[in-house]
Amino acid sequence: MSNNVSIRWDWLKAMYIYTLIGGGGTGLGMIFFPKVIQSLFKYPGQDPVVFGVFGSFLLGSGLLAILGIRSPLKFIPLLALQICYKSIWILGVLLPQLLAGHVPTHAVMLFVIFATYIVGDLIAIPFPVLFSKQAKT
Repeated sequence: MSNNVSIRWDWLKAMYIYTLIGGGGTGLGMIFFPKVIQSLFKYPGQDPVVFGVFGSFLLGSGLLAILGIRSPLKFIPLLALQICYKSIWILGVLLPQLLAGHVPTHAVMLFVIFATYIVGDLIAIPFPVLFSKQAKT
């Protein structure tokens, strides 16, 4: 890894905090207070197993973000994962619904939230560090 890579430490830590509060908090709510989350985000009735799987994923991401706050460069893959799955959802789920003329209100809100994560992660992630070869230890 080159020593002249610019790392936006404040952005990195901010995205981990955002993941902890936003993702972790939502995941916690989805696991322990699913009806509240469904009402708050105006989600339609959900399969509790699938809703719980996504809630567990979000809560797990939030918990890993705690480690990212402590060691920002080691947990860059967590932020990269967010870019991937949120972008895939936008392209593979939301876009087809948009083209079909059927976009529920909760999907628009989810898109806005996902877009803030994607943009923030794109700014925060030092991609040369993410794609660099690590020295063998």
